[in-house]
Amino acid sequence: MAPAIGPRRDAEPTPARAELRGARPATGTALLAGLLAAMSAACDGGKGGAAPEAPPWRHRAAWVIDVDYSRPLVAQTRREGEPYERGQPEIDPKGMRVFVGSSDRGLYALSAGSGEILWRFETLGVVQGAPLYDPGEDVVYFGSNDGALYKLRADSGRLLWRLMTNAEVARRPVLNGDVLYAANANDTLIAVHRDTGKILWTQHRTPAMGMEVAGYSGPLLSGGRIYMGFSDGTATAFDAASGDEVWQPVDLAAEAEQSLGDIPTYLDVDTTPVATRIAAGDVVIFGSYEGGVFALEAETGLQVWAHTGVLGVSDFELWEQPATVREDARYDARRLLLVATGTTGLWALDPENGREVWRRDLPTGGVSRPLPIAGAVLVNATRMGTFLLSPIDGSLIDGIHFADGAYSTPAVYGTRAFVLSNNGTFMGLTVRPPRPSALGQAQAPGQAALP
Repeated sequence: MAPAIGPRRDAEPTPARAELRGARPATGTALLAGLLAAMSAACDGGKGGAAPEAPPWRHRAAWVIDVDYSRPLVAQTRREGEPYERGQPEIDPKGMRVFVGSSDRGLYALSAGSGEILWRFETLGVVQGAPLYDPGEDVVYFGSNDGALYKLRADSGRLLWRLMTNAEVARRPVLNGDVLYAANANDTLIAVHRDTGKILWTQHRTPAMGMEVAGYSGPLLSGGRIYMGFSDGTATAFDAASGDEVWQPVDLAAEAEQSLGDIPTYLDVDTTPVATRIAAGDVVIFGSYEGGVFALEAETGLQVWAHTGVLGVSDFELWEQPATVREDARYDARRLLLVATGTTGLWALDPENGREVWRRDLPTGGVSRPLPIAGAVLVNATRMGTFLLSPIDGSLIDGIHFADGAYSTPAVYGTRAFVLSNNGTFMGLTVRPPRPSALGQAQAPGQAALP
């Protein structure tokens, strides 16, 4: 067993994406119209000329999301903590399995085709993050609120090793060769050997005093470096092999203080960053809860651009559409940085310069990380359900309302999606958009899908 790391620090409750109660599944176009009305108070950026670029099913009636199955999963009598589920599903496409954590202290392995429980592994705390499935070894890595990082056999749930880190592990780990990287709620980045769970190196920053939202980000691996945000408002890069700092921590809290004219209440940089290449070079994009969105040079940490109006950042997704030809019309490639927030709506920014392309107001509580699926974007709404949006302007396409909503991010593969609702129900969904044939008739979607 590897040694423990640092003193335990309990995570603060999350003010955005608020608590939910009740369990009353429902669907219907009236409910969708209500959500559309809630999202209609939006900026007009990006609307001009949007219709020709929209998916061919944008103006159809709803019902493009099918519910394949719905299964009660979480043991209600054993639930702990907040009245919502944070566990994000992880998909094994080849083995047709889904892995998901829960507030009943378990990690579940489920059949992707039916939702049947294959096995369950018990921990000593809530499992509220996203697991990592490694197809090379057929194993699952995940963290728990008991402060431990686990490695299990994916076929049986058998424990291979357990590393106690002494603080909640709620972010998805990343794997590079023989090294697994994970972050905990004590602002500690940990590199461990995948075979033994032995610690190779750690990096720790003193947690900020005062209020936090999530506190810390997950690790991003890019170009031989690990990028991470911390609760004290800094963004940092480390050498993935040695753990040494590559550049000095960038104080995004100071940027927030400048833009707000006051010391921000929430300092944390708690959104897992994304890496991309723009005309100016390789950049890593960070989100500060009260400071906005920042693109930093991957090599030096110098600021390339900032959008300080995007407040309450909770998650990123880099959406990309290749250049296409449809019915003798050519559509250029597009890239958008989709930013989910708990307070200022869903944003689409140009990753080249951070400028706003469009913004949609959202229902109270916000939405999850937006995920690309079948040419559209799928989100979970904390207080409402699961919804399909157009990436062109953020408009609503379809959705499924359930009274408890869904806090966690869904998982997608091809046209299949998997959702864990706040009342502990696990759902398998299929998005069925038609695509135009040469004769203008709808055909089955061309994306890969689970059997």
